[in-house]
Amino acid sequence: MPGNCGCNTCAGASPCELNRDVCQLKELVRSQGKQLGQLVRHMKMGCKKPPKESTIKGLSPCLKCLQPDVLYHLGMDTATMDFPKVFGDVRFVCMGGTAERMERFAYKIMKELSLKLNPATTLRNMAEPGHRYALYKVGPVLCVSHGMGCPSISILLHELIKMLHHAKCQDPVFIRIGTCGGIGIEPGTVVISSEALDGMLNPYYELIVQGKVVLYSSKLDQCLANELLSLAIPCEDEFCTIIGKTICTNDFYEGQTRLDGAFCDYTNQSKTAYLQSVQCQGVVNFDMESTAFAALTNRANIRSAVVSMCIVNRMEGDQILSPPECLSEWEKRPQVLVARYIRKEFLKRDDDSDTEAYEEVCPSACLEGDKAI
Repeated sequence: MPGNCGCNTCAGASPCELNRDVCQLKELVRSQGKQLGQLVRHMKMGCKKPPKESTIKGLSPCLKCLQPDVLYHLGMDTATMDFPKVFGDVRFVCMGGTAERMERFAYKIMKELSLKLNPATTLRNMAEPGHRYALYKVGPVLCVSHGMGCPSISILLHELIKMLHHAKCQDPVFIRIGTCGGIGIEPGTVVISSEALDGMLNPYYELIVQGKVVLYSSKLDQCLANELLSLAIPCEDEFCTIIGKTICTNDFYEGQTRLDGAFCDYTNQSKTAYLQSVQCQGVVNFDMESTAFAALTNRANIRSAVVSMCIVNRMEGDQILSPPECLSEWEKRPQVLVARYIRKEFLKRDDDSDTEAYEEVCPSACLEGDKAI
């Protein structure tokens, strides 16, 4: 039965949906009330903050000698930007391939967290001076484009991890939101990676350092993966969410045993046999970034997850034939899941005794035009 208030929003909503929305609104009001209370207490104490250090571990001791530290590919440095002031409240880093996708996700997160901007204001690409990546900040969330492949994402991760270290961030969570090729799953399916494997099905990221092969573990946080899976609502989402192993390759074509590249030295039969073989071992998709993403976040003691949307079932073909409008709509699906997780964590963060209120939802460095309301 529809709501009885007469508004357009309620007209088509079920009692369950209305009740859910009311509960979410109450939780948001409760959370914001706590923030205001904390801010008042903070001001009464003379705005004295206990010194904190970053929870990020295992970083190079050489960082202490860098005065300033130049994050070249992001167009930032520690001499001209106050990292603790601008990025000190960051708790979530969401990464995706393209700048446009991450800008759209930034505005989605702003809506999900009920954060407001002055109508004359837009989010600013804070990495624009670097001419390579796009970076948007929305409250405690960074939305960053990483380009394509392990080399591109690894460069970005080095500089993002250093950024959060200089900002003294506490327990950040990294989530990659991407697209993938599915193995025996339908296009539009959302995949949460349980493991990130290399092309030999080993859980490692291989790097050649000073002429020697070095292997770094590419394990992902299982608890985080399961938590994300638990937030799927099949009857409401209208799409399927699964969890499984991901093969990360160094190439889109031959590395993923495609037949439609410029070169192909194998047969359709051997391709099918290979896909069936890895499927039997629990592999559900291909991507090109997950091992580097998992390895670098592991080394820094950062919890991380990979959530992807399948754009093609490789058991049925190699080319992406779904209409652009379908791909555009499917792109939102992993964002829905990740936004639920961030919203849930955002609303409960005030239950931690050491959590402090935000002094400013969006520092002016994050915006173009007037400041946030």
